[in-house]
Amino acid sequence: MKLEPVAFSSMAMPGSDFHRDRRIAAALVLSAVLWLLACYGDTVQTMVAIWQRSDTFAHGFLIVPISAWLIWRQRRVIAALDLRPDFRVLLPLALVGFGWLLGQLAGAGVAQQFGVVLMIPLVVWAILGTAVVRTLAFTLSFLLFAVPFGEFLESPMMEYTADFTVAALRLTGIPVYREGQFFMIPSGSWSVVEACSGLRYLIASLTVGVLYAYLAYRSLARRAIFVALSVIVPIVANWLRAYMIVMIGHVSEMKYAVGFDHLIYGWLFFGVVMLILLWIGSFWREDLDPRPAALRSVLPATRDHPTLVAMMVATISAAGMMAVWPVAANRLEAVGAYGPPALRAPLAAGDWKQVTERLTDWTPRFLNSSIQFNQAFGKEGTRAGLYVGYYRNQRQGAQLITTQNTLVVSNDREWKNIGESRRTLVLSQEEMAMIEAKLRSRSMRLVVWRWYWVNGQYIVNPYWGKLLQATSRLLGRGDDAAIVIVYAPYDERSQDAEQALKDFVGTMLPAITRSLEYARHAQPLS
Repeated sequence: MKLEPVAFSSMAMPGSDFHRDRRIAAALVLSAVLWLLACYGDTVQTMVAIWQRSDTFAHGFLIVPISAWLIWRQRRVIAALDLRPDFRVLLPLALVGFGWLLGQLAGAGVAQQFGVVLMIPLVVWAILGTAVVRTLAFTLSFLLFAVPFGEFLESPMMEYTADFTVAALRLTGIPVYREGQFFMIPSGSWSVVEACSGLRYLIASLTVGVLYAYLAYRSLARRAIFVALSVIVPIVANWLRAYMIVMIGHVSEMKYAVGFDHLIYGWLFFGVVMLILLWIGSFWREDLDPRPAALRSVLPATRDHPTLVAMMVATISAAGMMAVWPVAANRLEAVGAYGPPALRAPLAAGDWKQVTERLTDWTPRFLNSSIQFNQAFGKEGTRAGLYVGYYRNQRQGAQLITTQNTLVVSNDREWKNIGESRRTLVLSQEEMAMIEAKLRSRSMRLVVWRWYWVNGQYIVNPYWGKLLQATSRLLGRGDDAAIVIVYAPYDERSQDAEQALKDFVGTMLPAITRSLEYARHAQPLS
């Protein structure tokens, strides 16, 4: 057999121009991402501020370094790919930018943050093309874990934790008296608060689980199973943690696990559970081949490369598309600024009359409203209260629909929220949805009904309210909105208070609506 010399072409052995183009392409992408962060600096700062103040989302500081490491890990694969700018991606980039605009107008921070993060893979796609984005699909998607998202799960997770703990205590033979998320056993009283929900464990476990599944497995089935376990295991572990903490307090006569130490026990327990989960998952690892999976299947680029001009044009086009939406937001927010609302207390209607004495010392915690009033009414010995918090020219820290606004804060020493549910009220043959809550203190119990009033509509869904608010501002109609709360005391039977509230709302709602509409139609400042 005769051996023949092999002549390597410039395509097989990339030359200096090839590597120069790659370096310039990387610089263009980096410049575009930095431009994105500059254009949406306020959104990025808000996201970082949440990482700083919240233990639940502190992992956000690690997401970008991990993503950068994953990109560096695949650098040779990326260098072998065709770079093909895709100008079609400018359309989805525009749609995501418009979504950010709606989030800005609605004061929906999560929508804004998701918008900014989603723009990053779209920018990479527009400048470098489909092949690169396909290769970096996981890495770019992993950036979504940087968004502080999931607080809506806190309330149901608290409820499930309380359900499991009470059921486990009763199964153990310990008598339990429960009201909502508060329960009593012979040795003392307990409550399930935000820190007990297990949300921080769930988010931390899911983040680690997704990353581990990507690095350790190749088959989709194994990845899906491990991610599912990283969701199920922390939830069940948190239930067991809550039960064990109560049991430690019970058997120690409330000497241990009743203060900050029970949080320490919780994190230690969670750490052990995660180590066991990762240890079990290691038995099915598929990453024994040290080469990245993509490198084993990707061949070097064999087609003509696009000119740098095309990538530069794509970069400039993407930069221009990203810059449009903050400018539009500034102009829309500058139009239609209204003065302080002229909100009048609704006139008494029917047999309901205003009374001078306060019904209760409880006040809803709705922060920085433009104006509010809290008035008691009476009818033949029956009492009901009306609270309205009116918001105009909403901004960060002064918004109607936010998790900071609530009936009772969890650490309130006097008042406790012992349960909420959604109900439908029938008024004049029309259904009206509302949220019912029951509050208690040492000396009083209250039934509380509440609605949002946004863009002239009574609603209870906060997400729909955000969308209505964004639409109103987009059309130049302002962002006036209000929370309407009615409440009545009861002794033993909450049905008596509910019947009083139904009569009160049926009689007074037209007057309440007129007061809100009067305030809404105030003239804008010139």
